[in-house]
Amino acid sequence: MLDGKPVLYVIACGGRPAGELAGFVTHAQAGGWTVCVVTTPSGTKFIDAARLAELTGHPVRSDYKRPEEPDVLPPADAMAVVPATFNTTNKWAAGISDTLALGLLNEALGLGLPIVSVPWPNAALARHPAFAGSVAALREWGVRVILDLDRLPAPDSVAPESGVFPWDDLREELDDVRRSLK
Repeated sequence: MLDGKPVLYVIACGGRPAGELAGFVTHAQAGGWTVCVVTTPSGTKFIDAARLAELTGHPVRSDYKRPEEPDVLPPADAMAVVPATFNTTNKWAAGISDTLALGLLNEALGLGLPIVSVPWPNAALARHPAFAGSVAALREWGVRVILDLDRLPAPDSVAPESGVFPWDDLREELDDVRRSLK
């Protein structure tokens, strides 16, 4: 908690919905969260880091800090992976921590923190057997996974409107997490 508010780490991966995080961050803050944004290296291509840092009051992190450097973010009380790519979902379920985002997610699992994940692969990748197994494992471990295969974008889709990201479902799930932390 920071100033009496729970801290939500928004973990952004490399997908179009990451470009819409400002509205989500504003909603989370209005719901009583202190928000910090961490992104995968690929996620940096989709976000407006300066805008998100301005909104949150915290730098957007995408890489590990040096051991002698202080932590610039408060400890997380919960995490939301928005969007979770095919790559991140599979690596996370395999326990791989080769990025800051994955390292934080793996630690959060070990700490038992509430985590909401919204996988957002294209429809073809979502049918890959490894992906289904990864999603099942994450759910078994207590991660709240929001995934509707019918809403996912088509492969090689360049149209921004391809797929319907479940922002409303995510907001509702985080409202439930927030209430559970009281």
